[in-house]
Amino acid sequence: MKLIKYPAPDTWEVLTARPVLTSEALESSVINIMNLIRELGDQALINLTNKFDGITLKKIYHPVPKTIKGLSANLKRAINTAFENISTFHQDQMDSGNVVETMPGVNCWRKSLPIEKVGLYVPGGSAPLFSTMLMLGIPAQLAGCRQMVVCTPPQKDGTIHPALMYIAQLLQIEGIYAVGGAQAVAAMAFGTETVPSVYKIFGPGNQYVTEAKRQVAASGLAIDFPAGPSEVAILGDATAQPKFIAADLLSQAEHGADSQVMFATDSEPLIQEVLKDLEHQLISLPRREIAQQALNQSKMLLFKNLDEAMDFINNYAPEHFIINTAEPLKWADKVINAGSVFLGPYTPESVGDYASGTNHTLPTDGNARMYAGVSLDSFVKKVTFQQLTPEGLNNIGPAVELMAKAEGLEAHRRSVSIRREYLNRQ
Repeated sequence: MKLIKYPAPDTWEVLTARPVLTSEALESSVINIMNLIRELGDQALINLTNKFDGITLKKIYHPVPKTIKGLSANLKRAINTAFENISTFHQDQMDSGNVVETMPGVNCWRKSLPIEKVGLYVPGGSAPLFSTMLMLGIPAQLAGCRQMVVCTPPQKDGTIHPALMYIAQLLQIEGIYAVGGAQAVAAMAFGTETVPSVYKIFGPGNQYVTEAKRQVAASGLAIDFPAGPSEVAILGDATAQPKFIAADLLSQAEHGADSQVMFATDSEPLIQEVLKDLEHQLISLPRREIAQQALNQSKMLLFKNLDEAMDFINNYAPEHFIINTAEPLKWADKVINAGSVFLGPYTPESVGDYASGTNHTLPTDGNARMYAGVSLDSFVKKVTFQQLTPEGLNNIGPAVELMAKAEGLEAHRRSVSIRREYLNRQ
């Protein structure tokens, strides 16, 4: 990791820049994939899976079996624990639907209605990130989405990992589609003979998936939010355990070579200890080559004080933010931009990735400045209602009539005045 001492604020924009992923070649490649899905449907999915994954698909849709084989009892219990915690946290996000009387006789309320058809993308790679299916499927189920279309890259034999099938069973999802990459996003956006089209697409993925989501969003389909490689920022003081910080940096760095990790502190001795622990822990890490590539483009930053370090991190707007200080709640009150925050020495980012209850599908690439992570709200439309009594119409009517007249919208004014005249004749 590159060590930067006392960076001036006018250098922060450069220091907080993420690796650039989008290129003309990437954009063109995804456009071609989109066009193929539109033209050839299922056949394009089969051809592209063979081309990119080296797998010949015998079938795209895999029904969930009644009995899940190949999954240990211990892993099932761990998944059940995560399922319960994530459900509990997201259940608490349900809209109360309280009626608000804005003035006598004028009643307004808001109701959350589910998005009927949603697409859930679960990344694959060396292993399926089945935790993402929990993070997307649980709030979708609680919201009442009528149809959940789950796409994930197939295993080498063309099948779906049993952990995903088990979670689908818990979510009462009937089947999973064995397609990944940009072609999966395109299939959910446009539909094929087998894969239904949806109204909104969720889920993280590689640069091709991210670019595909960007393109379908530009064409009018809803997505959760723009997302790029995973990232973490850590704020630490002299009380922090160096090995904890090193472990947290590596846990994010092992996601991918394009991941980014940041450590900000006011303690130079802590930086030196963290660097030693990074080297020690990296040696035995199975994904050390990937983690090392991520560390090569990551930074350690020494500031004069923690206030300045906190300002820097708010400017960075990290996906994950760990506050490992003596008074984490004090610094939590100063958070402005972050996807999810982890407080104190015993709250590693990994717990949020899997089982604490919060959602791990979060905005990256600085998008935490204006986007929130996935929640129950992501799967609903908030529809407003209003109902007026005769008294309410007479109370609010004069204001509406005057405003409509001032805007030159006579029909608007009359829609109120005709009713008021009718009431006043009764």
